[in-house]
Amino acid sequence: MRSLSYIYSRVLRKLRGSAIQNSKVHPTSKIESGSVLVNSSFDRHSFCGYDCTFLNTRVGAFCSISNDVVVGGARHPIEYVSTSPVFLSHKDSVKTKLSRHVYSTALETQIGNDVWIGERVLIKEGVSIGDGAVIGMGSVVTKDVPPYTIVGGNPAKLIRRRFSDDVIAGLGRLQWWSLSDEEIRAMAPLFVDPVALLKEKGLL
Repeated sequence: MRSLSYIYSRVLRKLRGSAIQNSKVHPTSKIESGSVLVNSSFDRHSFCGYDCTFLNTRVGAFCSISNDVVVGGARHPIEYVSTSPVFLSHKDSVKTKLSRHVYSTALETQIGNDVWIGERVLIKEGVSIGDGAVIGMGSVVTKDVPPYTIVGGNPAKLIRRRFSDDVIAGLGRLQWWSLSDEEIRAMAPLFVDPVALLKEKGLL
């Protein structure tokens, strides 16, 4: 039986809500409380856990994103004399402005379809995560991640591919996530066997 303190803490965590600005979340997707979305989007049947941040990010369909994941973020001008926003034109945490140089290099980050991202992952702005990729917990992703690969570490490196080249190519052609829910439901019994699924579809 769950204790009252556990239930109370869960309720408080939920009550915080999420902050979503200039972003679009599909009705079938879920953004947990404490998470922030700015200039971002989530396609259908995707979710992110608690206390995540997404800036200028496009998240595909059927993605599973755990807690405390940070994607994107503002770049500071390391080529200038100072990296401080005190010298930049845009609004920031500090109020003082000693100059107002225009500096905006926000890059869009792309997260493909059916991507699984573990807890406390950091993903650099402008990175592309391929369909079906898996990113291990605590990883720091600074480069593009190919489809159907598993990466981990700081910086994140290839651990292994999920499937053979033929299966990866077949899944890329199938693009099951773009089909209707009814079509996916019909083929779902074969999702435990990628080879059988692709053979049935004539893609292997």
